[in-house]
Amino acid sequence: MSQTVDRALSILPLLAEGPADLGRVADRLGVHKSTALRLLRTLHDHGFVYRQSDQRYRLGARLIALAQEAMENLDVREIAHPHLVRLNEQCGHTVHLAVYEEDEVLYIDKVESRYPVRMYSRIGKPVAITVAAVAKLLLADLPEGERRAVVEKLDYPLYTARSTPHADAFLKELAKVREQGWATDLGGHEESINCVAAPIRGADGRVVAAMSVSAPNVVVTADELLTLLPLVRRTADAISGEYSGRTPVHHAEPQHHPDKDTP
Repeated sequence: MSQTVDRALSILPLLAEGPADLGRVADRLGVHKSTALRLLRTLHDHGFVYRQSDQRYRLGARLIALAQEAMENLDVREIAHPHLVRLNEQCGHTVHLAVYEEDEVLYIDKVESRYPVRMYSRIGKPVAITVAAVAKLLLADLPEGERRAVVEKLDYPLYTARSTPHADAFLKELAKVREQGWATDLGGHEESINCVAAPIRGADGRVVAAMSVSAPNVVVTADELLTLLPLVRRTADAISGEYSGRTPVHHAEPQHHPDKDTP
C-alpha cells in the first residue's frame, strides 16, 4: 500500500511541470502503463488530476483548491517563531516579526534582547511606518500604483534628523529596498536605535511578512549590527522556505554600507 501511495504522489510533481500523457507518467514512475493508468484514475476520481480532451493529464481543480485553502490557513507567526528564537540566541538582540494589514504595519511577534537595555515595542502595536525597516519591506512589495497611493497619504513626522521627510523621499527609499531585497532603519525613529530587516515571501514570491533585528547603539554600533544582515536574510529565507515549501536562497554579504548614499 505504501508503495502505491508513493507512486501516486510522485505523479503530482510531474504534472505540476505541465500536462503529460500516460506513457510519460509510466516512464517517470518506472511502471507498466496499466499501473500508471490505475493510479491516474484514482487521482482523477478524487479531483487531483484531470484528463484533457487530448488524453493528457494535468493537475485537477480540487488539488489546486486544497493548496490555496492550506496557504490561507498557514500561520506565518507560528512558522516563524522558532526561527526568531534561534536568531535571538545567536545574536542576542531584539527580533521582530511584522505584517501589513489595513494600512498599518503591525508587530505580530517579538523576542526580547538578552541585554539590559531593551526596546519599547509591543506585539499588536503599529510601527512608525515611514521609517521602520520592516515597513519599508512590506510597502516596497506593493504594486507600484498601490504603493504610491499609500505613500502619498501618509504623514511624515520628523522623529529624528534621519527620518523620512516626505513622500518623494519615501518612494525613492522603497524603490531601493525593492531592488536590494533588504532594509534598514539607522536612527530614523530613535537616534539610539538601529535595525536591519529582511522579507518573508510566500509561494508566489510576494512579501507576506518582514522580520528584523534591532539594537541600541550603546550595545552595538550601526556598522556592527549591519554585519548581521547575512544571518538575518538566511533566517528570513528559512522561514520563507518553510512557509511556501520552496527551497530558500542564501545571500552573500553586501559589498557596501547600505546607507552611504542615503541621506
